[in-house]
This record gives sequence, structure tokens and C-alpha cells, in this order.
Amino acid sequence: MPAAKKTSKVDPPPVPVKAATINDIARLAGVSKKTVSRIINRSPLVRQDTRERVEALMREVGYSPDPMARGLAFRRSFLIGMVYDNPTAQFIVNMQYGALDALRDSGFELVVHPCDSRSPGYIDGVRRFVQQQKLHGVMLVPRVSEDQALADMLNAIGCRYTRIAAVALDEPSRMVVTHDRDGAAEAADYLQSLGHRDLALITGPRAYRSAIERTGGFVDALGRRGIELPKARIVEAGYTFESGVAAAEKLLSSKRRPTAIFCGNDEMAAGVYRVALRAGISIPRQLSVVGYDDSPLASRLWPPLTSVRRDTRDTGRVAAAMLIQAEEGASARPAASVRPHLIVRDSCQPPDS
Repeated sequence: MPAAKKTSKVDPPPVPVKAATINDIARLAGVSKKTVSRIINRSPLVRQDTRERVEALMREVGYSPDPMARGLAFRRSFLIGMVYDNPTAQFIVNMQYGALDALRDSGFELVVHPCDSRSPGYIDGVRRFVQQQKLHGVMLVPRVSEDQALADMLNAIGCRYTRIAAVALDEPSRMVVTHDRDGAAEAADYLQSLGHRDLALITGPRAYRSAIERTGGFVDALGRRGIELPKARIVEAGYTFESGVAAAEKLLSSKRRPTAIFCGNDEMAAGVYRVALRAGISIPRQLSVVGYDDSPLASRLWPPLTSVRRDTRDTGRVAAAMLIQAEEGASARPAASVRPHLIVRDSCQPPDS
């Protein structure tokens, strides 16, 4: 009698496990769907213990928000835009890093839009950028942040925005104020404390609010100490290395040279270094130099440059974080502030007597 044919047992295919939804998370955590949404969107309006409990539950069940579904639900993409018109590449890079710090693990992404604010059609270009991308919000970086017509356009089309500027130009909930006047005043006080009274200033373009504030802060601080800065010692430049060279040539070719120069940014200060080297003028023995921004360039120059630090990365982080927070109570929030402070290195010393 033939042996019975042996059959192999085949396991049935696994039943797919349904992915958890936001409604499941709300039910399991015992909170409302709105609370879960606030936690996903990094709203500050949730208690810390509730946030930690819900986030732990989301990790446990492997829940992650679907950006496409969120976009369809809210009728906009989960994109933050950054609009800028700035000649200094390092400034923009640091601003982007800061924004990305804030957006990490939030479900939002960053898209950038460089523009030329001198072009008559640039505001229409920003409008197309916002509407085509269906942006959640826009960071406005100096100098475009200083353009009221651009802010008015964004307000008219219902696009939230934050403006980064030297002074408050809008509702507090939309502002990140960098207090450039205070930073320049600190530079003036430092140079005066070293004994400098024959000073000069290389400022940025007068169309930039930052240049206005830094000039005013430096001049006013000297004035409070009885030091007058002649108009001939204030040279307008363009926030670039080349413009710093041209301004320094003008200041250092005079019969009576200043003993110290404050520059509106580090790029222009590097231009002063170039001219001083060519002319055989020793920094800091014969000429003290102070910059602004405390960019990586400041510590790479020789001697290392004393500079006013404004934390550009932190500024970008704060501006982006403001955009992704829930809007409840936003109008009552004060303006965010990023305070500058002087970083003393080796480019200054008391003047030769």
C-alpha cells in the first residue's frame, strides 16, 4: 500500500496592520484630536506632561503624520518660505541653518526664494512663490523684511509671515528684533574705553535699516561721551569686501588717519585689513578695527577681529519657530528679540600716545 502523500503546511499571509490615525492617538491618549494636532505642530499651548505622554504614545504605535494628508486637510503645503535679498552668503547660510533647526521633526520643510528688491516686479514674484507653493508662512530676511509694501501684500493674500529687522516694524507677534543700535553702541563704548577719540565709521547702504540703526547707535554713543564724529569720517559702503576696500582707502589716505574704525559688517572690516596691509599700517598697533556680525570670517582674519555678534542662526530658528506655532493668542505675544553683544579679540588696543 503506497505511503500517504505528505502535505506541507503553508502559513496564511499576514493580515496587514492598519496604521494608527490621529483619531486613534487621541482616543488612546484620552485627549482631543485638536490637542494631538497642536502637539504635532509644536504649539506652546499644551502642558508639558500631556505633550510627553502623547509623544511617547505616538512613538510606541509608530505613528507619524502624513505630510500630504495634512496638506490636503489644511489646504496648504507644510512648507515654510524664506525670502531674502542679501549680498552676504554666510549670513543666508546661517539663517537657513537656524530655520532648519526649528523645523526639524516638525513635519515642515524649508524652501527659499532669493530676489532682487530693486526690481520693480519683485513683489509679484514673491506673491507667485507663496501661492504656487501654498506656503504655510514666510520668513522675511533683511533687507526685504524692511519693505512695508511686501508685508502689505502678504497680509492681503492671507499669508502669515515673520519679519526680521533691526527695530520693530510690525505687530509684535510678527517681529524678530535684532537691536542693531545697541550692538553698535557697545562697539563705540569699547573703543572709547580704550582711549580712542579720533574714530571713523564705514556704514552700510543708507537704504538698509540695519545701516541706519548701526550708524545711529555708534554716533549717539560717542556723543554721550562728548566725542563728535565728523561727517567726513562716516563713509557709506555696500556691505561687501570691495566696498570696504574703497571706503578704507578714502579714510586711510588722509593726512590725519583715524586711530580706530568701526565697520558695519565683517566683510567691510576685511576690506580695511587689506588696505592697512598694503599701506604698512599695523593692526592693532596703529589702527584698531571692529566689525559687526561676528561671522566665521572674524576669527579667521589676522589678527582675529573684534566684532559685534548677532546670532544669525538663532535668529532664523526663532523666526521659523514663530511660524509653526499655533496662532491662538498670537496677537498677544511680544516681539521676539535676539540681542547682540561684543566679542573682543585682538584687533584693538589703546591708541599710540
